Amino acid sequence: MFKNKFILILILVLVILPFMSSLLNFYTDWLFFVETGFSSIFTTTLYAKTGVGLFFGVLLFIAIMINLFYANRASFPYSGITIVGGGNFRLQRDDAVRFVKPLAILICTALSLFAANWGAAQWEEVLLFTNSLNVGTVDPVIGKDISFYLFNLPFWELLKGFAGFALFASTIISGAVYYVRGGIILTERGASVDEKVRRHLAVLAGIFACMIAAGFYLDSFSLLYSSNSAFYGAGYVDVNSRLLTYRVLTFMTPLAGVILAIGIWKGAWRIALLPPVIVVALYVIGIRVYPGVLQKFKVAPNELALETPYIENNLKFTRFGYDLEKIETVPFDVDNRLSAVDIANNDATIKNIRLWDHAPLLKTYSQLQQIRTYYKFFDVDNDRYKVNGQYTQVMLSPRELSYADLPSKNWINERLIFTHGNGITFGPVSRISKEGLPEFFVKDIPPVSLADIKVTRPEIYFGELSNDYVVVKTKVPEFSYPTATGNINTTYAGKGGVPIDSLLKKALFAAKFKTEKILLSSDITSESRIIYNRNINERVRAIAPFLRFDGDPYMVVDDGGRLTWIIDAYTYSDRLPYSKPVKGGINYMRNSVKAVVDAYDGTLSFYISDPNDILVKIYARMFPGLFKPLAAMPEDLRKHVRYPHQFLQLQAAMFAAYHMTDPKVFYNKENLWQVPALGDKPMEPYYTIMKLPGEKVEEYILLLPFTPSKRDNLSAWLTARCDEPNYGKIRAYTFPRDRLIYGPKQIEARINQDSFISQQLTLWNQRGSEVIHGSMLVIPIEKSLLYVQPLFLAADKAGLPELKRVIVAFGDQVVMEENLELALQRLFGGKKTAATVASTVTADPKASPATLAKEAMSIYEKATTLQKQGNWAGYGEELRKLEQVLKRMAK
Repeated sequence: MFKNKFILILILVLVILPFMSSLLNFYTDWLFFVETGFSSIFTTTLYAKTGVGLFFGVLLFIAIMINLFYANRASFPYSGITIVGGGNFRLQRDDAVRFVKPLAILICTALSLFAANWGAAQWEEVLLFTNSLNVGTVDPVIGKDISFYLFNLPFWELLKGFAGFALFASTIISGAVYYVRGGIILTERGASVDEKVRRHLAVLAGIFACMIAAGFYLDSFSLLYSSNSAFYGAGYVDVNSRLLTYRVLTFMTPLAGVILAIGIWKGAWRIALLPPVIVVALYVIGIRVYPGVLQKFKVAPNELALETPYIENNLKFTRFGYDLEKIETVPFDVDNRLSAVDIANNDATIKNIRLWDHAPLLKTYSQLQQIRTYYKFFDVDNDRYKVNGQYTQVMLSPRELSYADLPSKNWINERLIFTHGNGITFGPVSRISKEGLPEFFVKDIPPVSLADIKVTRPEIYFGELSNDYVVVKTKVPEFSYPTATGNINTTYAGKGGVPIDSLLKKALFAAKFKTEKILLSSDITSESRIIYNRNINERVRAIAPFLRFDGDPYMVVDDGGRLTWIIDAYTYSDRLPYSKPVKGGINYMRNSVKAVVDAYDGTLSFYISDPNDILVKIYARMFPGLFKPLAAMPEDLRKHVRYPHQFLQLQAAMFAAYHMTDPKVFYNKENLWQVPALGDKPMEPYYTIMKLPGEKVEEYILLLPFTPSKRDNLSAWLTARCDEPNYGKIRAYTFPRDRLIYGPKQIEARINQDSFISQQLTLWNQRGSEVIHGSMLVIPIEKSLLYVQPLFLAADKAGLPELKRVIVAFGDQVVMEENLELALQRLFGGKKTAATVASTVTADPKASPATLAKEAMSIYEKATTLQKQGNWAGYGEELRKLEQVLKRMAK
């Protein structure tokens, strides 16, 4: 008796606990959606999951129960024979029949619950199907609108898979019931099947044949996702062999199924087996054998001529899939006639060349501006602002709270006191101090502004490092920031979070976060609020799980001084025919949404940045209250919208081959490009402010160069425009193919071959310092190209990186100076500062060889002294002077 009670309790625990956990998550999720103002999204998803789950669960239950009804209704002459057992234990069929019916119903119910749970997970596919719209473009082989492949075909494949499972489950359960009830007898001669059972199986066999026919029909559409050696999508063999075979099989298989069912019904096994054999033979010949023969003897010798129409399909749909059609190709006739006047006329471009790389700057910010060990800079973002009236490219990094680095970890500290990060570090991309350190527009805690950018609400409750929850408005003051005289405290004044205004809510959140302290703490009052889903990436995914979010959110300071996160979001699909997929199977992607999260109160907004995207149109139909037009975004945020560099990187990877629109050129790979690599990693797109060719004003753009495949010279550069009204426009500037344009790797080789630069780097490395090579930037100015690379010096791997030198290359010249201005002065002349003039060796054309030798000896002795003093910057400068004197002596 005790054992039975224990088993009953165990079963109840195993059933009730998961149910209670699901109910708890359901309620807290509902509170989160209400807090963010997206309760309609929650209810729409809930109704969809419930409806789809019930549909599939009930449908499976009905299908199995219909079969069980016929299986249990029939009577058989051998129902009293022993079916299991031997010796002292024997189970009679009459005994088994008593429990087979309830057991079968129980199994049917369990499978139906499984089907309902599986069906609920398919809610998005069903909603896409029911809300689908025509794209207006048809596939060139079968003639279906593209929307059929994006939205309808996945749904029909879903139904086919479900039907196959329902048929399989019905057959197995019915067969088991028939066996127990005596309809199927196993003897030494084999299986004996009763006529009633045989007729039932005949019906199931006919249904199975129809399902196979439906599979052949759907497989004919899947041919448009075929992968060929030369291109992606259906080719000559697919269209002229496999497609025809699938169409024949679609009509033949149901006929074969009817003959199969009649044969089984009548017990004529020869008639029953002949049609399936014919279908299998046709499948093997038409899908496997004949296509291979056709490919080898007809297509391979004439591949370009026969595959040209299908290559055109691949080009068209791949360019559509990655939005490459909007890329405007513009010839760029490069020359080397850049002058000091041109440099002066492009002063805004020169001032905004990014010298500070993300990784060294992150280390420098961490050591100069982290302030306390429990603060952390997670990332450095690139943006543009009007600073003191000038359009300026800046680097910005939020100062977040790192809970892993709290000096004293306990529940009160982690959940009630240390609740938020504080402020930002914000500075120009190109300015450096005399010590080689970055300059700041905004720094310190509380924020100190050295420009007209003000931060009035520096607290960061929602970020990239935030923990899972905190409780605010408690009796315990929140830590705000440290000062020399003590800590400054604050109280949350925002609307974020869920009120904990009842004992029930306390208990629910205590259960959700698995801590009794929420329930028992006397510091939590009826005014307190619990803030959860604080990580901005998790927060936006909770609202819109069907979007793919960019891995690089960036922070913006609005005109009112509040801090706001902007996250790029993408719609995507793996169902676009003829479009070449990237890793993960995706072959359609658009940057259609900009998500905005307030760093203080967690307010969420989703703005449509690409209203022409078919997927975002359908998601807007599915969730009417979710999206707003981009024009509705506040202007002070909209001017900081930028083209995502990860998306341009993906587009560039595809455009490297798919800029070739001629099938013959594409097939022969005559003009294949690649993204240049420095070291082991390909270059990444980088932001800059410059004046595009033909434009009159500077703008914020994203730029990436191309080189020919397996070559190092430049072939083109790709740029995406970020400022209104030209946001999202992309241009590819192509270089002449009849002359050499240096690429980044060739410039890097010339830098390494420069004797002065290599000597300086060797000296730094010999003293144990780490020389960090910054990113090589290709900067188009007028009709010429500048190559800029910063050099950082750190005492060791954990040391403070200092920007010590800037290398600039133009044409056949390479120079290295302490800053960009001095390097440009050496290259192009122009006005020099007093310091520059003083450090330049005076060239006396009448000096004798003996005078020059004395001058060289003097410089050498001074350089030796500086070397002993450890003044490596001065030592390098004296070596440069010595090099100039030796060149004069050699003339």
